[in-house]
Amino acid sequence: MKKPKIGLFPLLIAALLVQSCSLVPLTGRRQVSLVSDADMLSMSYAQYDQFMKENKPSPDAAQTRLVKQAGRRIQNAVAAYFDRNNLSQSLKGYAWEFNLIENKEANAWCMPGGKVAVYSGILPITQNESGLAVVTSHEIAHAVAKHSNERMSQALVAQLGGQALSEALKQKPQQTQQIWMTLFGVGVQVGAVLPYNRLQESEADRLGLIFMAMAGYDPHTAIGFWQRMSRQGGAKPPEFLSTHPTDKKRMTKIIAAMPEAMKYYKK
Repeated sequence: MKKPKIGLFPLLIAALLVQSCSLVPLTGRRQVSLVSDADMLSMSYAQYDQFMKENKPSPDAAQTRLVKQAGRRIQNAVAAYFDRNNLSQSLKGYAWEFNLIENKEANAWCMPGGKVAVYSGILPITQNESGLAVVTSHEIAHAVAKHSNERMSQALVAQLGGQALSEALKQKPQQTQQIWMTLFGVGVQVGAVLPYNRLQESEADRLGLIFMAMAGYDPHTAIGFWQRMSRQGGAKPPEFLSTHPTDKKRMTKIIAAMPEAMKYYKK
């Protein structure tokens, strides 16, 4: 029996993907990376600046201070960990920012480069600074694990045959911009990127627990937060749930990851 012929294009793509892999900090998972940090951060910052021009910051000074305080503690803990492990280059160009947005949606997100937005509608569910740390650390985990770079790379492979972002921006700027907006466009009402896949979500859950522990927040707080969040569901679940689906399997994994996270916890 003759072996089926394999086209040259799939082989070239496979070779490209092998050569374009990076490792996720702490987990060591290999991920496709066809996107330079400089290109990703430039597009991210422009999008975030536009969002901030079109959306109203919360007038609540006390809650805004808590959001920034939780964010900064986690930022500092992540930076210290990356520095100790000679990974600081991975955070080069990050321009961290934490804002509380006046919006009734129970939502939060982090753009590449550490640009975080927390919506006031999620505050009754976070309840306190530790609850905010759960949300912020999870979203920061997506950013430092470069899940956005990975998703953009996968889209470039699927739609542009594995073309690097820098080249795609030059040769097909309109199509490339459309890919970006489809994946990461922040809407005024929704304010969220498309859902991450289950692997990335589980990774962000695990890393988020570790990062909040490094920052001095008890990771066990995450269990209560996700339980409260799940009770907010119904005919129309909160936007945070629609982009960060929670279920029994997820809670089981979070509980299973707790012993690892507690190794990093210092009161």
